[in-house]
Amino acid sequence: PRVCVVGSGPAGFYTAQHILKHHGGARVDIYEKLPVPFGLVRFGVAPDHPEVKNVINAFTQTARSERCAYYGNVTVGRDVTVAELLQAYHAVVLSYGAEGNRVLGIPGENLSGVYSARAFVGWYNGLPENQDLKPDLSCETALILGHGNVALDIARILLSPLHLLRKTDITDGSLAALACSKVKRVWLVGRRGPLQVAFTIKELREMINLPGARPVLNPADFTGLENAIKDAPRPRKRLTELMIKTALEKPGEKTMEVQAVVAQAAVPREWGLKFQRSPQEVLPTTDGRRARGVRMALTRLEGSGDSAKAIPTGDVEELECGLVLSSIGYRSLPLDPAVPFDTQRGIIPNSSGRVEGVPGLYCSGWVKRGPTGVIITTMNDSFDTAQSVLEDLQAGVLDVSASRESFGAVESILRSRGVRPVSFSDWEKIDAAEVARGKAAGKPREKIVDPQEMLQLIGH
Repeated sequence: PRVCVVGSGPAGFYTAQHILKHHGGARVDIYEKLPVPFGLVRFGVAPDHPEVKNVINAFTQTARSERCAYYGNVTVGRDVTVAELLQAYHAVVLSYGAEGNRVLGIPGENLSGVYSARAFVGWYNGLPENQDLKPDLSCETALILGHGNVALDIARILLSPLHLLRKTDITDGSLAALACSKVKRVWLVGRRGPLQVAFTIKELREMINLPGARPVLNPADFTGLENAIKDAPRPRKRLTELMIKTALEKPGEKTMEVQAVVAQAAVPREWGLKFQRSPQEVLPTTDGRRARGVRMALTRLEGSGDSAKAIPTGDVEELECGLVLSSIGYRSLPLDPAVPFDTQRGIIPNSSGRVEGVPGLYCSGWVKRGPTGVIITTMNDSFDTAQSVLEDLQAGVLDVSASRESFGAVESILRSRGVRPVSFSDWEKIDAAEVARGKAAGKPREKIVDPQEMLQLIGH
């Protein structure tokens, strides 16, 4: 069987890994629109979380298998269509993730000083399309809309001491910009309450322990929550207890020492969580060009737990800030008119990864289930899709007796369109160059952010 996987992030690699492991004869070709692999492991995971990137070692093993091939620098839907892939392979799995972001849909969100979390994360992580972002960090207060791990990542990067960031693979350009940043206060705002936050305890703890930054949580936000969480699942309970403890903590002796150290530093930095506020409008400066604040509707909660809804009370509040980051979720986009797409939910309609109405077509990862969960969630999800492919091979739903030319057929299509794919050994040359540049600067790597430079490096 010849299988094609579109997208080389965790969803693509875990799908490939599972098929290769459980079918001794299958061959898998992975297509990626960038020259470099690994998707959000490279471009999403925060630079100060290197341990999360260890999955790259397993993905590299998969890519080096003699039954696996990697073709970077190929945009499916433009350089080759899904219909053409379905003719060249027995099965095609779409694992291309979520390339867009949800918009706030409020006035002023296009003012200068307002950025999507996706673009901001892409900027400090070296995603080529975000290299020219040049975020304005000249204000003292930043407002992040959203209470997920990505929101905490951004807050941490904005407030981290430079000496910690210098040792990471954060890009050179963003490090220079952060060195000049005036931001010393970050508010994370959510429409719902403390019991609905989406971040995890590990991320919160890391934020609370961030050197030189003080958490500001309002004790009033947490009144009566001890009772409410008695029967909550353990992770939610521990997370809420940590917030309550942080909100109520009186500056003890240990904190006095920390405060003295912070006081010596010129600017004490702080961050806080604000609840039950829904953005209504980004307010412009007098010249109408830049953001100067956000007007928010105060909300009350209807229902409880994860399904609680935020209903505006009619009261509003304005918060001054020169930097607004919207971290309300990534969004998958349709890839090719031949593929069914549910624009409402932002996913490809499927059952267990089998795309509805298109035999031989499958999907895995965020484009299959929506942009939620961590790498391990995507791993299980991809194994589930890979299992569907294996079952369909076994049951003869996919006709393996009809031979397929796989990359041979695609190669001539690409050549006729002037597209030159990048191989995995090409990537390993880019990788080696990045690691060498990083070593010179005392970092794990210095990412090359310009695709043209990557291609020149490998002689394309």
